[in-house]
Amino acid sequence: MVDTKTHNLTLASGRDVAAGEPIHDMWIRLVVDDDLNVIEIVASTDASPFTICPEATETLQSMKGLRIGAGWSAAIRQRLAGRNGCTHLTELLTPLATVAFQALFSIRQTKPIPVDTNGRPRKIDSCYAYASEREVVRRRWPMYYDGPKEQQ
Repeated sequence: MVDTKTHNLTLASGRDVAAGEPIHDMWIRLVVDDDLNVIEIVASTDASPFTICPEATETLQSMKGLRIGAGWSAAIRQRLAGRNGCTHLTELLTPLATVAFQALFSIRQTKPIPVDTNGRPRKIDSCYAYASEREVVRRRWPMYYDGPKEQQ
């Protein structure tokens, strides 16, 4: 994340920032395994309003070992909200879950579809497209489709 302005300004910390110079310059690298478990997390704050801000990168280590999936956003809030982390780095973690999921799509597609104890795919009702009354479920898992019947 890079945050710049089109004009010069002086931050509350007293730091003068020239137009085009970053106020924030931050990044996160998340390493996950095939099951989306966080193996490594590295962050850097190369520019920030306060000199203490780069210390907050270490707070992200609390996410190591967690699995990206249901409850990921709640785990982020529980571990890093408020005084426990940097707001900007914390906010960057949520979309990284989608990035990780999409990056591993071809690998994860070769694995069996996770199901609940009744054999119902867990994917059903996990998002708008996979809602049990939608066309995607009707085509992929007709036995779990509960939407309107087709018109004859």
